[in-house]
Amino acid sequence: MKKYCLAFAALLAMDGHGMAASAVNLDSEPRTLVVTEGGNKTELALPAGQTVEFCPNGCFVTMPNGDREALTGSETIEISGGAARIK
Repeated sequence: MKKYCLAFAALLAMDGHGMAASAVNLDSEPRTLVVTEGGNKTELALPAGQTVEFCPNGCFVTMPNGDREALTGSETIEISGGAARIK
């Protein structure tokens, strides 16, 4: 019984950690992503050289070049030279 309690506690501790998409801006200037989650559209500003976590439950993202992608919440978007790649 103790094993099950510890396993359940570990699952609760992991809830929300590592399950969000992230975006890293490798450029020397800020970039903006448009995130649509649950019908709400927001702009996500990424300062130069910064990494931001977002979209824990899946969303749509419009990249700096206008491309739109669906994310499940586990991807990493890398922005370099004004172009975005999903890894």
